[in-house]
Amino acid sequence: MKRREFLKTGAVGVGVAATGVSAAPAPSTPPTPPTLPTNPDGTTVSLDPHDLLRVTDAGERRGDMIYRPLGNTGVKVSLIGLGGAHLSRQPLDEAAAGKLIHAALDRGINFLDNCWDYGHGNSEKWMGTALAQGGYRKKAFLMTKLDGRTKEAATSQLEESLKRLKTDHIDLVQFHEILRFDDPDRIFTEDGALEALLAAKKAGKLRFIGFTGHKDPRIHLYMLEVAKRKGFQFDTVQMPLNLMDAHFRSFSHMVVPEAVKLKIGVLAMKTMGDGVMLKSGAQITPIECLHYAMNLPTSVVITGIESEKILDQAFEAVRTFKPMSGDEVATLAAKTKAFAQEGKFELFKTSAHFDGTAKHPDWLGEESPHVQKVAPPSGG
Repeated sequence: MKRREFLKTGAVGVGVAATGVSAAPAPSTPPTPPTLPTNPDGTTVSLDPHDLLRVTDAGERRGDMIYRPLGNTGVKVSLIGLGGAHLSRQPLDEAAAGKLIHAALDRGINFLDNCWDYGHGNSEKWMGTALAQGGYRKKAFLMTKLDGRTKEAATSQLEESLKRLKTDHIDLVQFHEILRFDDPDRIFTEDGALEALLAAKKAGKLRFIGFTGHKDPRIHLYMLEVAKRKGFQFDTVQMPLNLMDAHFRSFSHMVVPEAVKLKIGVLAMKTMGDGVMLKSGAQITPIECLHYAMNLPTSVVITGIESEKILDQAFEAVRTFKPMSGDEVATLAAKTKAFAQEGKFELFKTSAHFDGTAKHPDWLGEESPHVQKVAPPSGG
């Protein structure tokens, strides 16, 4: 099997990827269309876990945490990122969320995840209160996400996020929920959301720009394609990277290699699918789920933490992580293969349950002036 070597970048070395070949059908079997997706160069994507990129160096260990380069930004971030969505969920309140944020930062986590729409704004508000106390803002690499696809909507949401987070700048702002093929077109068009973030970056209100999504790796690849065509380079890309993703509509196989090639920081999320994968019947543990994502060339693995117990679990995953071989990855991924088919436990791919912008399309903003000008009247 042909393999490609990737050189080490900073403290993180990555392994190899390969192009898989589908087995030929038996002579008596009628030919069927290929089921495997293709790479940007037209080659077939291998879904063999042996072919996943993997680190050869865990990263820089300092105290209880590991740190890795965030793509080509020159910044090093903690391998574990504190997920913002869980901070505004019961049983947490503002005081308890603040205590958890302080504990995470004190123990070495520096990457904080958030979003304009989490918890009706409470996730940002409560995080902002915590960061405004005792100099904690200086300890954090702060990220939030925006839903707006228009310049106007993105500008409004960014200003609201800055106010809630009680800061004059956000380290990383990402376009949230790139779930539809028209999202890249809307963001990169005239008066699109990218114009808002570029203006904010020039004004010192943000440092880096990225995007997220959880629906289909081909949409991520299209976002990167449109960016390249427009002469823009993303700093980060966030995606679901988990043991079931290794077998179905796989970001691990399709998007991670492209991001590494472009030196874009890879942010992992949904390592346990908000707990859904642990209910599947697959014999996997939370630590194994985190280790799988850590073994990919990820800059940070963002995980929901709503208690001291779960915080301890994240640090235990860091403490016990060692780079795995291809055989070790394949053995681990094999535990989920029978449960991963058709994405039944990756609900973010195969249902609208996690699609906030589908339930609230007004968050995206209006259609572009061009669409409004040329589109025919709607109606029956």
